[in-house]
Amino acid sequence: MALLTFTALLFVGALLAGLLGALTGLGGGVVLVPLLTLGFHVDIRYAIGVSLISVIATSSGAAAAYVREGFSSVRIGMFLEVATTLGAILGAYLATVVHTQALAIIFGVVLLYSSFLSWQQARNPVPELKKGSPWSGRLRLSGDYPAKDGSRCKYEVENIPGGFGMMFVAGALSGLLGIGSGAVKVLAMDRIMKVPFKVSTTTSNFMIGVTAAASAGIFLHRGLIAPGLAFPVMLGVLSGSLIGARYLVRAHVGVLRIVFTFVVLALGVEMIVNGVKQWF
Repeated sequence: MALLTFTALLFVGALLAGLLGALTGLGGGVVLVPLLTLGFHVDIRYAIGVSLISVIATSSGAAAAYVREGFSSVRIGMFLEVATTLGAILGAYLATVVHTQALAIIFGVVLLYSSFLSWQQARNPVPELKKGSPWSGRLRLSGDYPAKDGSRCKYEVENIPGGFGMMFVAGALSGLLGIGSGAVKVLAMDRIMKVPFKVSTTTSNFMIGVTAAASAGIFLHRGLIAPGLAFPVMLGVLSGSLIGARYLVRAHVGVLRIVFTFVVLALGVEMIVNGVKQWF
């Protein structure tokens, strides 16, 4: 394959991954790593390193727009990033010593779990609760977000310790697998802390860049980030995330999650099968 064709295909694939990641809050890395390893035969460690750089681009592109429009909760994001950053450092260290076949299988399992979460959230949206946690007021984590009619919808945050612990798991997955681990972040905020879906999705986009940056430094130090791969992927993901941020408000999230579910399900099965074949 010619270099120019290879670069163009990388850009298009990354653009679609960034678009999907920005619209769903799950991060483009969950699609990008399988795309690089299965479609372009890139070693999974280098794919994870490139994915971490792209996740930073996704967050930088989408998060600025979401914060400006009043959807993201900066206070919730910064509070939970303490847990995700610690987890990301641990995950990045483990990624450099764990066998590549094991990484592929772990990644496939995470993809299947992400697919299940997307399907559940599409079918059973969680209603917003009016009751909050005592810590929500002390930490000033409750807030509001804009509705379609121009009004502001208020919300209260619950079960902060449970969400904080889940964020550590999300950070470890991000560092280990090179993904934004947005599925776990959205799960923690939406299902455990009872944050409204649009707020949890946009805040997840805000957070994934900080989590990825914490582990990307370790990959860079170990020479596992290839600039020739990272540059077109980063540009593609950034472009896709900016487009996704623009159309999030009018997009039907339920339909997007159903599409995402089947795509991620197929990728997860393929990653597990390939990992098992290479192992044996």
